[in-house]
Amino acid sequence: MSLTEDILTQLPGDVLSGLRQADRLLASMRTDTTAVPTVVTQSETLLETVDWDVVICGGTLGILIGSALVQRGWRVALLERGILRGRQQEWNISRQELSVFLRLNLLTEAELEQAIATEYNPARVSFHNSGENWGGEIWVKDVLNLGVNPIYLLETLKQKFLAAGGVLLENTPFVSAIVHPNGVLVETGAGSASVQGAGEKKAEEQLPITNYQLPITNYQLPITTRLLIDAMGHLSPMTQQARQGQKPDSICLVVGSCAQGFPQNQTGDLIATFTPIQNRCQYFWEAFPARDGRTTYLFTYMDASPDHLGLEALFEEYLRLLPQYQAVNLDKLHFQRALFGFFPAYRQSPLRTPWNRILPVGDSSGNQSPLSFGGFGAMVRHLERLTLGIHAALSSEQLSASSLSLLAPYQPNLSVTWLFQKAMRADVRETIPPDRINRLLAVVFLTMQQLGDRVLRPFLQDVVQFLPLTQTLFKTAIAHPLLIAQIIPHVGLGALIDWTIHYTNLGIYSVLSKFSPIIQPWLKNLPTPQQYKYHRWIDAWRYGSGED
Repeated sequence: MSLTEDILTQLPGDVLSGLRQADRLLASMRTDTTAVPTVVTQSETLLETVDWDVVICGGTLGILIGSALVQRGWRVALLERGILRGRQQEWNISRQELSVFLRLNLLTEAELEQAIATEYNPARVSFHNSGENWGGEIWVKDVLNLGVNPIYLLETLKQKFLAAGGVLLENTPFVSAIVHPNGVLVETGAGSASVQGAGEKKAEEQLPITNYQLPITNYQLPITTRLLIDAMGHLSPMTQQARQGQKPDSICLVVGSCAQGFPQNQTGDLIATFTPIQNRCQYFWEAFPARDGRTTYLFTYMDASPDHLGLEALFEEYLRLLPQYQAVNLDKLHFQRALFGFFPAYRQSPLRTPWNRILPVGDSSGNQSPLSFGGFGAMVRHLERLTLGIHAALSSEQLSASSLSLLAPYQPNLSVTWLFQKAMRADVRETIPPDRINRLLAVVFLTMQQLGDRVLRPFLQDVVQFLPLTQTLFKTAIAHPLLIAQIIPHVGLGALIDWTIHYTNLGIYSVLSKFSPIIQPWLKNLPTPQQYKYHRWIDAWRYGSGED
């Protein structure tokens, strides 16, 4: 029996089967054998009635946008294929990013504080030293140092969503959608409806429903809506149909666990390595204190070749190396839960669907850096932009595919990170020195540390800005020209030219973002459709330059 089988079979639930099912999905994506679904069709006939302003598919992170929109008076229904509840594992984030919940009036200050389950300082950045003077440690404070309790956060938002008039359909999977000129008809599976009880502040009534039942409270099935939001993640059937079987440009594999029995440690690791390239992978580690133990992750970047490691093989590597990483024997640990997943990334992101009245958000749109996993952090970062933009689109009936594409704009600060990710992975057909990636990262991060917090901290929070990036590249190239020269053949001339275009655009967006305050007062006199368009451009400049 392998270490993975031994550990995972001790955990509640069939975790090992879940890991192997994820591996099968990963394998089908790598080998281009995933069937392309057809869940969205179009019709030229008008719907007789349109009952909802917004229907959101995917409740775990969709509840964030749903709560914000229902508070602005929109009729919102939320579909969740299971029960809407948070997982046990905390979501790590920085405090300043959580302030959006206050600005959008989604949480009170007391509720926000209660949602924070753990807080630690400082956090470490460290890279393997193979005997040369490339290693070192960098310590920072207040970066991704909070652990949010998903159970409390989602339940609080759920109750506020219901109290404001939203309807939650649980155990209700999305089946298909038909886009009509005046709305979208959404077919669902059977489920149960959570609605606000009459005259009761937080009462909840479970109402069984089927796909074609008579009206229940203020809605009926099948569901009709002005706008359909896809928040089902990177495996969303709508996303798969829109991408038409496109193979990912890269994949990030993540495995890990939360366990008790580690030596007492109130610090964390943001990114750490202690091995050279192995199995054509550079292993990166993270660690954080958690409510019920310590969370540790192993992640790695790779191309989409089927010759790379799968999740179960990577989990075996994780368990093999964990004792060395955390200075503890496995038999001293009491595992609470296992964590695993894969995150495909596409250069053509964010995704722009070909359909009117359908908007992918979060991981469904691929709206995250190829260096990050997306999920909660990426959704929170764009929550205010999306909320205000969707509100404006609904108010002005800007629901065509071209208008909605302005809510998923090109962001050069994300596109430039493709070159960084390429430099942090060892593709199947490449042979590079085992310590090349560690040496590069150590030099770059030490350079950023020398330039100060205004350069280092944004990058650690997955925010790339033109001036700090330029300073880092210039100083690194001057101090270590040979290392930079060695990297160019590794990433390839084509990738370097592509990066230069995005880098130039990052500079242009940075300048345009500075002029945005001057432009905004002039927009008030424009017709509403033009106001919508220009405000979206301003948002794109701000977020695309990392100035958000």
